[in-house]
Amino acid sequence: MTVTFPSISTPARPVPDGAAPWNRQRHSQLPSHRYADVYARVEVPLADRDWPARRLTAAPLWVPVDLRDGNQALAEPMDPARKRRFFELMVAMGYKEIEVGYPSASRTDYDFVRLIAETAIAPDDVTIVVFTPARRDLIERTVASIQGIRNEVVIHLYTATAPVWRDVVLGRGRDELTRLILDGGRDVLELAGDRPNVRFEFSPEVFNLTEPDYALEVCDGMTALWQACPERPVILNLPATVEVATPNVYADQIEYMHKNLARRDSVILSVHPHNDRGTGIACAELAVLAGAERVEGCLFGNGERTGNVDIATLALNLHAQGVDPMIDFSDIDEIRRTVEFCNRIELHPRHPYAGDLVHTAFSGTHQDAIRKGLAEHRARAAAESRPERDVAWRVPYLPIDPADIGRSYDAVIRVNSQSGKGGIAYLLESAYGLELPRRLQIDLAGRVQRHTDDSGDEITAAQIWAIFQDSYCVSSGDATIELAGYETSESGGRGRTRIVLRARGEEHVSSHDGVGPVEALTAALTALGVGIEVLGLHQSSIGPGSDSDALTVIEYRHAGGVGWAAGRAASVLAASLAAVVAAADLAGREPALTA
Repeated sequence: MTVTFPSISTPARPVPDGAAPWNRQRHSQLPSHRYADVYARVEVPLADRDWPARRLTAAPLWVPVDLRDGNQALAEPMDPARKRRFFELMVAMGYKEIEVGYPSASRTDYDFVRLIAETAIAPDDVTIVVFTPARRDLIERTVASIQGIRNEVVIHLYTATAPVWRDVVLGRGRDELTRLILDGGRDVLELAGDRPNVRFEFSPEVFNLTEPDYALEVCDGMTALWQACPERPVILNLPATVEVATPNVYADQIEYMHKNLARRDSVILSVHPHNDRGTGIACAELAVLAGAERVEGCLFGNGERTGNVDIATLALNLHAQGVDPMIDFSDIDEIRRTVEFCNRIELHPRHPYAGDLVHTAFSGTHQDAIRKGLAEHRARAAAESRPERDVAWRVPYLPIDPADIGRSYDAVIRVNSQSGKGGIAYLLESAYGLELPRRLQIDLAGRVQRHTDDSGDEITAAQIWAIFQDSYCVSSGDATIELAGYETSESGGRGRTRIVLRARGEEHVSSHDGVGPVEALTAALTALGVGIEVLGLHQSSIGPGSDSDALTVIEYRHAGGVGWAAGRAASVLAASLAAVVAAADLAGREPALTA
């Protein structure tokens, strides 16, 4: 037999004794015996469970930690502009408690907290959370960072409490670690306890691998020390720092704490699941059933290793069950673009709710069901004389109405029908080496579809490439606006870009300080009355080899909507500028075909 995958060890050990005759799976060569299950690592409180009988009927308090926990997991942490952009997005979406940073860890985080103190970017009803370990000098710097903030502030103190962390990382026994934690709590109380707008949060990090009695002891000690009361409740945040068990185990652990904590009416019970096993969403949902009232996580699940729990998916899961998530997702693509820009990480096209393909069915039977479901939906709305948005949703294969999150029905149907027309994206990639953004593939496919409908012929890669250039590029002979020249320089540590545009037979020269060439060009175009906002930029090369031309495609917004443009040149920068000029020219001719 030919070995196709020589690096794969096909399971060849015996079939387990007692296996059903229809199950031929064999023992693999993986050293699974090296790992202990959660029941061997920590006592799981197996008491009478109430959570399985409960239902999710209201949203918990969402606390995005993108600016701290998510940021520290990025290969390139956010600069101040990206941090501010992300913060403003979360405020616009309706988040009322936001962890903004780890001010003792970096100058950037400290300065961002100071920005909040010295400006009005945080509305009065938004609570600001800052994060610190239980060390006096770091607590002092954290408290200094919040000086002057008028909003409510939560100082979030954390220490790892699990046995392996105590033994291997901290080198402290239970009693010694308890003293360290309480000393940190006293420092917080001494330095900030007299501030009426400050509350406290404590996280026993790796709670899910900590002995239940010890977690309870430490948490009760902190609420007693901080004198938790209903008027000034303490947040106890119980992280699944490293996910190690099925979600029901985490729910059992949370319910144990919920039922046994002292001062329970003065505690806000919070959870912070990670996603190491891929079940962070389920852990959070079951934890809320088990008594949690507050959930920390990241938009679309960024974070260390496999990420924090995805609070966008969690919220939209509630929406899909008829529960108001209390957060706005009416323009999911704008939210996604902003998160991708700030994190410098693209979202997977199959990501729940937000991915480009989540409302797409490539199967003909699925497509047919969706079409019939949409038709029935519209007919029902007409029969009831009600807006389609107000009629109960029951379209097959679509858990929610795409319009709820800013997606169109046309995009759903077009993606399916176009995708089955001949592998447009595959032909361009195989013939020209082009990998186009998914949304551009959809737009291009609509244009190709019109061509094939008119001709009735099979379309070639060369014809698709010609349609692409006709649709998104502008030749010099057809251009109404031309980039006659540009040059970049630096003076006094600041960049300067000089732009020369030719429009209607006249040259227009402008200089722009402190911005890059693309931003300078868009500013110059705006001055000419052509407003272009670049929403996304994708670069590739045409064909193999180092001497191949660069191709830049941009998604842009203009007065007529959203569209795509492309530029081709010998260098990436020249191609990018050509794409912006093409966008300006195309925007002046007709409204965008997609929105």
